Amino acid sequence: MQLGDNIIAASGQPPFFKVSNAGAVGLPAPEIRRGDAVRAMVRSLSGFQKEALVLSARTGTMWRLVSDEGAYLNGHDAAPCPLAFLTVGMISSYMNEITALADREGVRLRNLRLIQNNFYTMQGSMRQRTMTGGALPVELEVQVETDADDAKLSGLLSNAIHASPLNGLMRGKLPSLFTLSKNGQQIHTGEAQALDAPVVGLPDGAEPEAENTDLTLVAREGMSPGKSVAKGTAGAASSLTDHQDRTLNPAAICTLREDGLKEIEQHLYSPHGSIFRFLSDEGKDARAPDAVSYISAGIAFCFMTQFGRMASMEKLDLPKYAIVQDTHFSLGGASGGTGKAGEANPVETHVHLTTDESDDIARDMLDVSEKTCFLHAFCRTDLKTKLKVTRI
Repeated sequence: MQLGDNIIAASGQPPFFKVSNAGAVGLPAPEIRRGDAVRAMVRSLSGFQKEALVLSARTGTMWRLVSDEGAYLNGHDAAPCPLAFLTVGMISSYMNEITALADREGVRLRNLRLIQNNFYTMQGSMRQRTMTGGALPVELEVQVETDADDAKLSGLLSNAIHASPLNGLMRGKLPSLFTLSKNGQQIHTGEAQALDAPVVGLPDGAEPEAENTDLTLVAREGMSPGKSVAKGTAGAASSLTDHQDRTLNPAAICTLREDGLKEIEQHLYSPHGSIFRFLSDEGKDARAPDAVSYISAGIAFCFMTQFGRMASMEKLDLPKYAIVQDTHFSLGGASGGTGKAGEANPVETHVHLTTDESDDIARDMLDVSEKTCFLHAFCRTDLKTKLKVTRI
């Protein structure tokens, strides 16, 4: 049984677009601390469908993105799942740094193709409050034709991976920081680490309007092929069971188009889900969302899903919920010219719940959602990207 109405399909507006009236929406940009900063406002629509407005402080560009879930969460599969967005942003960022560093070092890369697999775990019981999300090392295969020797190529690719801004969230452990508001009033957090800063409220301006474009930024293209994964179930509502011990595997394939856009084919192998084709671009005049906007949206979407999942499983009153999330990254070591490994600050999230539940239950919702969020686990886990090079 699908949860909620399919608002994304029924709304009549494009699901993904650059916002033409960003200044009128009422979502101010965060301060820039490391070179790049992104603010994402995400609100629930219906069931597991969510809408994000993602604003870059560096460029002033705002994107409207949406997310949904497949049959494994009784979703409508009307848009990519949350994990898809971080995987896409990550592989897009790697492509940025690889091509920029190759240009800087005078290495010609032909027929460049990146294949990436991300892995996450979910273990424990929701009812017993032992359920925890986890993140595992990333696998990246670089397929390329080049005249560079093995040592030169391996060094270039390894340096490019470390140059990605996402490196800052992967290397070391960065526990996320939170504020919690219930029915418009801030309350203390529980186990989740408190952010010592004023609450950032939800936007109260104009509705976002779409900028005209002939590009389809994200499109569904059928089901992903089958793939054996170590653990997991893929049946209907499998992700809503009380006790879980499973491995999730989103993946992506990235190539460069002749017009300069990155085209990314995203697969969901476990739980078994759809293929979505994304476009990505960089800069103030970007024709499609940039890498860090996809990354930031992915973290926010994943965290929001955990609130909806808990409320559904525990039959809690949660008719509306939203967050404002800030992420702070350095510029890319190659693409941004810093010559350094990518860095990041802890993710900062302002949680806004509308509920008749008690303050203690609101705190419990935050604590459980933080513990079960795969991408907050990604941030608090020291991770490496395993590199494989295939010459073609």
